[in-house]
Amino acid sequence: MIGDLGALEELALGDLTVDQPGAAVAGTPAGPFHLEVLAPDLVRLRLGVRSGPDYGLVHLPPERPAVAASRLGAVVTLACGPLRVTIEPNQAAIAVSRAGRTLLGRPRDAHFRRRFRLPRFARHARGLFAAFDLAEGEPVYGHGEKWTRLDHRGQLLVSWNEDALGVNAEASYKNVPFALSPRGWGLLVHTTARVVHGPGFAPLSHRSYALLVEEPALDLFLFAAEDATGVLDVLTRLTGRPGRVPRWTLGPWLSRAYYRDEGELLEAARRCRALHLPMDVITLDGRAWQDTATRFHFGFDPARYPDPAGTTRRVHELGFKLCCWEYPLVALEGPHYPELSRAGFLLRDERTGEPWRYEWDPAPFGPVLTPLPPSAIVDFTHPGAFAWWRDRHATLFDVGVDVIKSDFGEQVPDDPHCRAHDGTRGPALHNVYPLLYNRCVHEAARRRFGVGFVLARSGWIGSQTVPGFWGGDPQADWGGLAASIRGLLSWSLSGNPFYATDIGGFYGAQPDAELFVRWTQAAVFASHMRFHGIGPREPWAFGDVALACVRAALELRVSLVPYIERALAEAAATGLPLCRPMPLAFPQEPESWAFELQYLFGPDLLVAPIVRPGGRVTVWLPEGGWVDWFTGIRYEGPSRLELALPLHRFPLFARAGARIPLAAASERVAAWGEGEPIPLAECRSF
Repeated sequence: MIGDLGALEELALGDLTVDQPGAAVAGTPAGPFHLEVLAPDLVRLRLGVRSGPDYGLVHLPPERPAVAASRLGAVVTLACGPLRVTIEPNQAAIAVSRAGRTLLGRPRDAHFRRRFRLPRFARHARGLFAAFDLAEGEPVYGHGEKWTRLDHRGQLLVSWNEDALGVNAEASYKNVPFALSPRGWGLLVHTTARVVHGPGFAPLSHRSYALLVEEPALDLFLFAAEDATGVLDVLTRLTGRPGRVPRWTLGPWLSRAYYRDEGELLEAARRCRALHLPMDVITLDGRAWQDTATRFHFGFDPARYPDPAGTTRRVHELGFKLCCWEYPLVALEGPHYPELSRAGFLLRDERTGEPWRYEWDPAPFGPVLTPLPPSAIVDFTHPGAFAWWRDRHATLFDVGVDVIKSDFGEQVPDDPHCRAHDGTRGPALHNVYPLLYNRCVHEAARRRFGVGFVLARSGWIGSQTVPGFWGGDPQADWGGLAASIRGLLSWSLSGNPFYATDIGGFYGAQPDAELFVRWTQAAVFASHMRFHGIGPREPWAFGDVALACVRAALELRVSLVPYIERALAEAAATGLPLCRPMPLAFPQEPESWAFELQYLFGPDLLVAPIVRPGGRVTVWLPEGGWVDWFTGIRYEGPSRLELALPLHRFPLFARAGARIPLAAASERVAAWGEGEPIPLAECRSF
């Protein structure tokens, strides 16, 4: 996509002027260049003029700091506290430093035939290009939910939401055009367009971070902090702090694709209670409660659910919250299509003036996931459509539905003929669409219940403000488990603390008992925990030994809810996620960064999921004392452990000196009440 350097037209900066103490401006062939210091750790760089709606992706500081500007010849320096920004117009280059350390500099990759291998700024047929220097060996993280190695250096990544149909490639459901380094720099492309990132991508330059935004303007925020934790603080100050979640959502969720009728649903719920398994939510997936040919609409399939209120009452009597699935499309043969079409509440094909007709690719579907009907796409840029869709959720909440699984959101076509009410066309609406969709459903829940929550699949900049999320559709094997954990950690490194995986995997052969147990044990250590997949995913479906191990994991999960709540409160205040990969948790211990599947869960628990059969795992213990959760044995770090653990054990270590509050045993987190003190069994000291 950006490999054709011949297609890059290098941009030169004209005369640089300081129009106010904190800002410098210049002209370029692509439009005005404007750089402004917004805070002692935040810089905004704009090239060209953005057009179209803003969508509230960023929230600028209300006041500007004191900035000192100086000039040496043509070079301008802006200084604010520890921050220094130097602009060299003759090389069209900028450098950002903090406390004397250069964090982001102009590319130093010279070329034998020309001055530079990559231009600093350039125009391309598809948009605008920028490049920055990467220090030797410097890792790069972020970019939203990605399944590849956490360190993205050397990769080519695309910020473009897709129905990825798995976790086995770079394509993903939740993207953020954001990157950070443990050294303390970060960048965010403020856009809704596709962004292509080449952080040390060797076909371009292994020494540079190259990016291309596919619109005729570049709006780039640069962060300068002490370390990656500081970068996430700046990011979430700018794009919104993580939202609150209801306590009961932290309990385990039960789901499969799918319970076919009320009988199957209640049978699973009763079995849970008969086995005294901790479980708070049970889910009716898409085909479970609606007729596929007419979905989506806000009504139960009357052939299977003649009394929806009775169904939800019986679910509640068993101590479960009920989650129902939806997506933001309506079948052309569905009951809502005529009304929404007449009102102009659907995305339009500007060639015909009619609603955009979305045809599903039949390839992914099969005997369980039957093909979907031709559909139209709800236009959430239309205030009337937003309100209509939001308010129709009252129909579901009135009969007792407690929470919505807001699936899909990646279907806006990459076609300029697809047009929204606000004038946005398909390529510019595609990425931000799931944020608008989830805002709508989240607001519906907030209006009804006081605190909003959705279980969403797709997201963009700022999605942490409308929790929560689950990963995509992983293959039901060990590779699917490992990739799902990387998706969780990459999403965490992009400023979002909310995530759940599909325990057992979504598609493929049925998981065996060992995989199911290891996936369950790993899933304890995320903000949310959900069983889901095609075929049985209930804890009793894999034999008595597996059931005993899963029961222990579920009981541990419930006992950790006070600890999880405390860590999520910290995330809401500072942007520091619940799941903290090693570069985030231990920025001064680069030897730990290679252990990409282990992470700090909250401030004091170190978890290393087992992602291969046989129970073998290598763990790196950072500096200090670490106590094995199960045996009480203390280890001193830094050290490397080679472990072989039986099925009921997994690597979990507490920081020496930590005190972990543990809740009293309960089958329902909801039983404790929202906002009430959680009864504790103990506060365990290590």
